[in-house]
Amino acid sequence: MGKLGVVIVAAGKGSRMRTAESKQYLKLGQKPILVHTLQLFQNIHEVDEIILVVGETDMKRCSSYVKDYALTKVTSVQAGGAERQESVKKGLDALQPGTEWVLVHDGVRPFAAVEHVLSCFRKAQESDAAVLAVPVKDTIKIVNEAKQIKSTPDRRSLWAIQTPQAFRLSVLLDAHEQALNEGFLGTDDAMLVERMGTTVHVVEGDYYNIKITTPEDLPWAEWILQHVRGEGHR
Repeated sequence: MGKLGVVIVAAGKGSRMRTAESKQYLKLGQKPILVHTLQLFQNIHEVDEIILVVGETDMKRCSSYVKDYALTKVTSVQAGGAERQESVKKGLDALQPGTEWVLVHDGVRPFAAVEHVLSCFRKAQESDAAVLAVPVKDTIKIVNEAKQIKSTPDRRSLWAIQTPQAFRLSVLLDAHEQALNEGFLGTDDAMLVERMGTTVHVVEGDYYNIKITTPEDLPWAEWILQHVRGEGHR
């Protein structure tokens, strides 16, 4: 079996958190959020290597994390690009030869369940592309610029997409190449693969796999750490 690499993207500034510090470096328990995320993948046996993509000014502190927390699977810390898509591509390009599979994951999602990560990976091995997702709980409305409701899609067909997103590396590289050549900017990697005509499968995760984005997420993250997904629970 070809190697499995993980690209963890943590280059964003995260203005929605309204803190001077970027959200991935805020403390959760005793450690930065990003360290929790890195340790999650460090401890998954199937993962061969981790590429960490961060803001250029954060490379030094992230290299210190790698050393201080014995993150032996992190083989490279890369400076990200202006857009997430560019950051992911830099991470993909840094993967070692012989890597056949890749998981792309948000640096501010420290609570993905290991069994869901592995289910997503196995689905990609069957089908080339899979993403973790959960059914949407709320009714979703399509709204125009004047904040007027235009339509209500059937909730049964709506899923909130999470990470990791798992791909055959060659497929994702082709998708990134095509997007770059055509000047297309997507909101996630699955979107780039979808537009090439490849079917992306959804693997059901859970609602604890939150993306820590706004101040409201922090107390909820602390609770998850204490009661569900902290190191004592893994």
